[in-house]
Amino acid sequence: MIGKDVTLLGVSVTYSNGFTAVHPTDLLVRAGEFFSILGPSGCGKTTILRAVSGFVTPAAGQIKIGGQDMAGLPPNQRPTALIFQNLALFPLMSVRDNVAFGLEARGVSRRVRQRRADALLDLVALGDQADKLPGALSGGQRQRVAIARALAVEPAVLLLDEPLSALDLKLRQHMRAELRSLQKQTGVTFIYITHDQSEALTMSDRIAVMNGGKIEQVGTGDDIYSNPASAFVASFVGEVNTLPGRIIRQEGALAQVETSLGPIIARNPQNMPLGGSCVVFVRPESVQLQPQMPTNRFQVVLERRDLEGAFVTLRLLAGQGRQPIIAHLPNTGPTHASTSLTSAGFDPQAALVLPQGTLAHTGREDMPR
Repeated sequence: MIGKDVTLLGVSVTYSNGFTAVHPTDLLVRAGEFFSILGPSGCGKTTILRAVSGFVTPAAGQIKIGGQDMAGLPPNQRPTALIFQNLALFPLMSVRDNVAFGLEARGVSRRVRQRRADALLDLVALGDQADKLPGALSGGQRQRVAIARALAVEPAVLLLDEPLSALDLKLRQHMRAELRSLQKQTGVTFIYITHDQSEALTMSDRIAVMNGGKIEQVGTGDDIYSNPASAFVASFVGEVNTLPGRIIRQEGALAQVETSLGPIIARNPQNMPLGGSCVVFVRPESVQLQPQMPTNRFQVVLERRDLEGAFVTLRLLAGQGRQPIIAHLPNTGPTHASTSLTSAGFDPQAALVLPQGTLAHTGREDMPR
């Protein structure tokens, strides 16, 4: 199997009631890439998937797979396979017959399709389960049957719509590794839809973050986590501390921002101007206790210590306004609960200034753009 690239050129989707689910969108998914579309429920990510697969017709724009325009082609004539959230396995068919079903629909002989099904079941480590019914398998095994069935028709692009959402945490973590391994073995282009940031960060070559029918940023997991392009991306991907303020000084690639904690120095990648309203974003793992740094230092009191296994979350109240600040630290024992904690801070390079906008945890326009 060989993956193909997927190109969206000005694609938009509007439903009959006038609601625009996807605003005009340009996107390139490279051949053989594990590409995730990440966003909250209702942001348009599944609509894009259904448009690529042919189950939804765009109101405008063009979709190409391997350079071929997909306009007018029904789902069964596209080089794609779609795995639904509910898997849709046939309960009264054996695992082998489930995998071979797509081949049977295409007129492949019984001998060839069973041989192909057995090879794919071996690929997903279910060769010894071929004669069982799906109901006799675990959730993770049924997931692998659905993947094998999708791969049986040799798609160039495999489309996965939140396929792990019904599994428990341990099984989801296991299946992430299996999906990534299968994608690398087959070379098929994977487009994976999820609202789970940890899934996207763990598995993907690149990620598109969607909000309100628009793609806000495309990049590697490291890019999106460390260099978010908007307030929404910063607050949706990973936990983050937010400090609204106003830029009072520019210092090359840095800006000084007046906040409730006093002047804060942070990176200013978008070159926001003096006087501009902004938000300073700082990841909890970048917050240091009792820092020696001369800048970005403030007084705190410990409100709560939450033990999370290998890590500890400290919930702090900072400054006279008791601004909530979260710090993530390695778990080295109960000493962090000490009331002697008096100050915290962060390096200017660990903080990021971005324009004010929608914050993901509120789902509304918290601050004017």
